[in-house]
Amino acid sequence: MNTLLQRWLFIGLLCGIAYAQRPIEITFWHTLDSPGREALEKIVGEFNGRQRDYRIVAQHVGDLREGGLKLTAAIRAGNPPQLYYGEVSFVSRAVQENLALPLEEYLGTLPTDFYPGLLETGRFRGRTYALPVELHLPVLFFNADQLAARRLNPPQSWEALAGAAQQLSTRSARGFIVVSDVYSFNAVVMSRGGQLVREGRPNFTDAKVVESLEYLQSLVRSGSAVSRNIAEAQFAMVDFVRTKAFMGVAPITVWPTLEKRTPIPFRLGVAPLPRTPDGRLPLAGGNLMVLRGATEAQARGAVALWRYWMEPTNLAEWVRATYCLPLRRSAQPLLEDFYREDPRRRVAFSGLEQAQTWVQDPEVTLWYGYLEEALERVLKGNASPRQALEEAQRKALAVERR
Repeated sequence: MNTLLQRWLFIGLLCGIAYAQRPIEITFWHTLDSPGREALEKIVGEFNGRQRDYRIVAQHVGDLREGGLKLTAAIRAGNPPQLYYGEVSFVSRAVQENLALPLEEYLGTLPTDFYPGLLETGRFRGRTYALPVELHLPVLFFNADQLAARRLNPPQSWEALAGAAQQLSTRSARGFIVVSDVYSFNAVVMSRGGQLVREGRPNFTDAKVVESLEYLQSLVRSGSAVSRNIAEAQFAMVDFVRTKAFMGVAPITVWPTLEKRTPIPFRLGVAPLPRTPDGRLPLAGGNLMVLRGATEAQARGAVALWRYWMEPTNLAEWVRATYCLPLRRSAQPLLEDFYREDPRRRVAFSGLEQAQTWVQDPEVTLWYGYLEEALERVLKGNASPRQALEEAQRKALAVERR
C-alpha cells in the first residue's frame, strides 16, 4: 500500500470517528416569552455544555397560538421539530393526531418526590406523552393601595369580589377585569365547582357554567368590571398597570412580567383565587412533547434534557425566574429564602391540594373558539348567557369526533 493511499485511509478514519462523535441534534420549539425564555435558554445552554451526546437547538416560535399554527404548517411540510413545548391541553390532541411519542421506555426510574398530580398533566389514557416543566395556578392580582384606601380585604369569595369591585369602581376605572378567553373563563367556572368538559364532551350548558357567565355579565353590566376580548387581551395588563382596573385573574407566572418588565405605580397585591367549597383550581402550563419522526436517540436526548431541568438546583432556579410551581419536594428547601423574601410567592403553591388539570379533551383545540365567541357576545354585546352557551355547545358537539 503506497503512502498516499495510507494517508487517505487515515484521513477517512479520522473523519468517520469525528462524525460518530458528533452530538445528536434535537430541534426544540417553545412558546415561552421573557423572563421564562431567558431561563429556558440558560438551562438548554448549560445542558449542551455539560454533555457531548446531545445538542438541543431551542427556537422561540411565538405565543401558544402562533406556535400551534407554525407546528401545524411544519407537520404538513414534513419538517416538524423533534421536541415541542406545548400547553397541557394540547397533549391529548397531539396523541389523537398521532403526533406525540409515548415516553415510558425512555423514562426509567423517576424520582419519587414529584408533587401528586403534576406528572398527570403529561399523561393521557394511562400513558406518558409529555413531561411537565412550567405548571401554574391562577391567582387574584389586585391594587393593594386601592383596596387599603377603601379598607377592603382581598376577597375570599366571588360574592365578596363583586362587592369589592363595586366599591373600587369610579367614573374612570373599574374594580375588576374580565377577559373572555377560554382559560380565564374556565378558572372562574372550576373555582365555582363547575366543569367545561364532562365525560369527554363539552359541558357549556351545565348550571354552574351558565351561572359563572351570568356572574361575570352582571359585573360588567353594573359598571364594576371592564370586559376585554381576545384581540384586546394584551390591554388587560395595561388596564391594571395604568390603574384603569384594580383586580384581575391571571396565572401566577404573569407576576415576574408585571414586576420586572413593567413599572407599577402601586403596591401589587396577590391573593388566592376565590373558591367555593367544591371548587377546584385549574392546573395549566407547559409540557415537553417528543414528536413522531424523532429518532430513538433524539427521544432519549429530550428526556435527558428534562431530567437535567428537574434536578433540584436547576428547578429552584427555574421557579425563581418564572414563579411556576416547584414540581419536586426536593426543590422546596432551596426556595425557602425566595418565599421568605416575599411570602406572597407561596400563594399559588398553597393551592396545590385543590389543583386539577384544566382540560384534557382532545377536541378542545377545535371548539374553544366557539366558546370564546359566546363569551364575547355576552360580555361585549349583552347577549343572553344561556342562549349563547347553548349555541356554542351545539357547535362544539358538531366537531367532536364521537
